[in-house]
Amino acid sequence: MKKNIDSALTTSPEYRRFIEDLKARVISARICAARAVNRDLILLYWDIGHGIVEKQQVLGWGDAVVEMVAADLRRDFPQMTGFSPRNVWDMRRLYATYTTPEFLAQAAREIDHGEGGQILRQAVAEFDGDTKRLQAAAEFTESKGIELLRQLVAEVPWGQNLLILNKLSDSIARLYYLRATAQFGWSRNVLLNQIKAGGYERAVTEKKAHNFELALPENLAEQADEMLKSSYNLEFLGIRRAVKERELEDRLIERLRDFLLELGYGFCFIGRQHRLALGEKEYFIDLLFYHRFLRALVAFDLKVGPFETEFAGKMDFYLNVLNDQERAPEDRPSIGIILCAEKDDVEVEYALRAKRNPIGVAEYRLQSKLPANLKGKLPTAKQLADVVRAELPERSGA
Repeated sequence: MKKNIDSALTTSPEYRRFIEDLKARVISARICAARAVNRDLILLYWDIGHGIVEKQQVLGWGDAVVEMVAADLRRDFPQMTGFSPRNVWDMRRLYATYTTPEFLAQAAREIDHGEGGQILRQAVAEFDGDTKRLQAAAEFTESKGIELLRQLVAEVPWGQNLLILNKLSDSIARLYYLRATAQFGWSRNVLLNQIKAGGYERAVTEKKAHNFELALPENLAEQADEMLKSSYNLEFLGIRRAVKERELEDRLIERLRDFLLELGYGFCFIGRQHRLALGEKEYFIDLLFYHRFLRALVAFDLKVGPFETEFAGKMDFYLNVLNDQERAPEDRPSIGIILCAEKDDVEVEYALRAKRNPIGVAEYRLQSKLPANLKGKLPTAKQLADVVRAELPERSGA
C-alpha cells in the first residue's frame, strides 16, 4: 500500500513541481557560491594589475617586474593556478584597459546621478577660482568611476574578461558586453556568439519595435527591452532560398542550440506548435519559451514575409489565452515576439499601440548582405547613390 502511495506521489504534478522548485533552488545556491568565488578571484587579479601599474608609474619599474611577480607568486603559492607570466600580464592589461580615460568617461555616465556626480556638479556650480577644490571633486568622481568598473569587472568570469579584451577594441562596446555578461551570466560560447553576430551594433544602431513601455511596468519593460533584439541572425540555418514557415520552424528546431544562443541567456524551450484550446477550437503557437529572469512565457510567431498589421491582433489573442490558461500565479505577463522577414517601424508602432499585451516585432537575417570575401570590395548603397546624384545634373543639362 505504501509503495502505491509513494508511486502516486512521485508522479503527481504537485510533487514534480515541488522537486523542480527544489532543484532550481539548489542550482541557484551553487551558482551564487561559484559567483562569490569568481568575484573574489577577479578582484584579486584587478588588485594585482593595479599594484603593478601603480609601481611602474610611481617608481619607474620596467616590464621585467611582471615576470618577477609571476615567478614569486608561483613559488609562494604553488597550489594556486593563474599566476603564469601570461596571466599576470593580462591582469596588468585588465586594470590598464579599464581605467583609460575612455572607460572612465563611460563610467561617469553611470555615476552622474550618484554621490560622485553630485559632488562634482556642486563644485562646478560653486567654483570661484578655487582650482584645488574643483580638482579634488574631479578626483573623487574619477575614483568612484574606477570603483564602479572594478565591481562590474568582478561580476564577469576571467575567461569572459579575456575574450572581451582580446576580441574588442572599442571602449563602449567593451562596456556593453561587460554589462550584458554580468547581467545575463553569458558563458564564453554565448559571449563569443554575441560578439561575432554583432550584438552590440544591433543593440545601439537598430531601433527595437515593441509596446513594452505601454503594456508592462517600467522596470519589467526595461528588462523585456533588453531581452528583445531588433533583428536575429539566423545564418546558421544555411538557408539560401525561399522557404515556407513550417520549414523555417523545422530548421530552427533542428538547430535549437544555435537558436537559443542567438536569442540570448535565459530562454528555456517549451515546445513547438504549442496547442491552445478555446471551446471547440484549437490554436497553435509556433514556438513557446519560458524566460528564467523575466519569469514569463515568451511566444514566437514565425513569418517568412513582411510584417502585416493582423499579425499583432493574432499574437494579442494568443497571449490572452496563454495568460488565462497557462500562466502560473507567480509568473509575469506573457510576452509575444513576431519574427518576420522585414518590418516597417511606423506600421508596427500603429499596430501595437492599442494592444494591451506586450508584443515585440523583430526581423531575422538568413545570410549576410555580402559574403565575407566580398565585404569592403563592393561599393555600398550610399556610395552608389552618391555617384548617381553626381551624374544627374550633368545628364539633365546634356
